[in-house]
Amino acid sequence: MESYIEKSAGGLSFVGPEATTLFAAVALKSALVGYAKFKMQPNRHYSPTYMLKAASGLTGRQYKRGQHAQAAQDVAAWIETARANIQTRNV
Repeated sequence: MESYIEKSAGGLSFVGPEATTLFAAVALKSALVGYAKFKMQPNRHYSPTYMLKAASGLTGRQYKRGQHAQAAQDVAAWIETARANIQTRNV
């Protein structure tokens, strides 16, 4: 299945598995930055340990406790690479 990002006046759609993973990575990056700067969790389920495990799943790198800022940087690099490989359509 082809993945793409569709922009329209009504919003933004992430279509396909790669685009959906990209959306999840953007949300993860925001959560990691929020925790690294302010010790703020996005919700109860997304614990600091779970955020690092999710980042490891994307980047392939293992993170230890307290490495949220480094994980956010690595996820941001992954996002840029993924975004370059996904087509954007304007509707």
